[in-house]
Amino acid sequence: MTESRAPQPEQRVLDTLLDGYRRFRSSGWSPHRERWQRLSEGQQPEVMIVACSDSRVDPAQIFDVDPGEIFVVRNVAALVPPFETTPGHHGVSAALEFAVQVLKVKEIVVMGHGMCGGCKAALTQELHGAEPGQGGFIADWISMLDEARAPVAAEFGTSGRPAERQMEQAAVRVSLENLMTFPCVRHKVKNGELKLRGAFFAISDGELHLMDQTSGEFAPVS
Repeated sequence: MTESRAPQPEQRVLDTLLDGYRRFRSSGWSPHRERWQRLSEGQQPEVMIVACSDSRVDPAQIFDVDPGEIFVVRNVAALVPPFETTPGHHGVSAALEFAVQVLKVKEIVVMGHGMCGGCKAALTQELHGAEPGQGGFIADWISMLDEARAPVAAEFGTSGRPAERQMEQAAVRVSLENLMTFPCVRHKVKNGELKLRGAFFAISDGELHLMDQTSGEFAPVS
């Protein structure tokens, strides 16, 4: 008798993904073929969302939207770098340019979240001095938060949830400020063609907070 072998971890992961795909084909694609046909001809989202890569904060799930409704860019700590023209691969800038100039989105939402590892690392500076591939890429990326970190660390310290929450929300403000360094964004905001919004999702209680445009403070959505 041939002894059966337990599935390898990588096979279990693949099986889980394929099971999900089959459910999608059955309940998410087949009943909505007309919508998918329209989407195959192009996209017209009105909102761009900049969110974190964190596996716990999927914007499509949080906002309960269908495919084609939001244009999403995700990266460590939901950061938008400032406008620059130096040589390099500017992934976020390219996505932003496409959303604003080609798709002509009407709003850009920067959504931070609770328990963000990138913001925590920015606060503690635990990766400072690390080599690329050993944390150095992350350290370089979150160095965009160094200036915002200083007042947070001075008032709240560099550990504990109050300090982390302040850092997470400060990161949203940094990205919103950086968005306004892009000429195409600044022009459309001043002309009333584009709105920028800050948001924050608290994983622990499932509450979405919106940033007040004037005060910069966050309050939960009722």
